[in-house]
Amino acid sequence: MVVGCEEVWREISNYLDGEVDPALRAAMEEHFHGCKHCTAVLDGMRNVVQLYGDERMGEVPLGFSHRLRRRLEENIVPSRRTFLGWAVAAAATVLVAGCFELARSSVSGHPEPLSEHAKPGNGVPPEMMVLVATDGKTFHVPGCPFIHDKARLQTITAREAMREGYAPCVRCMKKYLHA
Repeated sequence: MVVGCEEVWREISNYLDGEVDPALRAAMEEHFHGCKHCTAVLDGMRNVVQLYGDERMGEVPLGFSHRLRRRLEENIVPSRRTFLGWAVAAAATVLVAGCFELARSSVSGHPEPLSEHAKPGNGVPPEMMVLVATDGKTFHVPGCPFIHDKARLQTITAREAMREGYAPCVRCMKKYLHA
């Protein structure tokens, strides 16, 4: 079995712990004899494991953490910049929220009219029955002489017509069109 450097690096911790199968162990030892780089990695890993495992490595003098904490607290100076930063962030949040609320309130609940030249109807009785052509852009009162496509007419309420984007006919619904 032949192993490459990448496989040795993946298994080096298991190798040091003695948790690789004998065939892989033999292949890794063979690789260490021929590869100076992997041998250096192995030696460095052994040093790290030895240092990390040494109980004396983590000992600090008695009271060290208390003195360190006290000294750090003494060096921390309350800053006006911290308050100013929070104040700017709060002001920006209020400004953004206000812009969203303004945009939301200024958008009308009506859809965009199907015709770009349409005038919205004012005071059209919502329950009034009107006629719309399925592929048209306006709604009409029954009997309007200006209905173009009489084959595809549908009767709906004025509320539904306006909700679907139809605009009042400028001739038969003239009294509901105010500038």
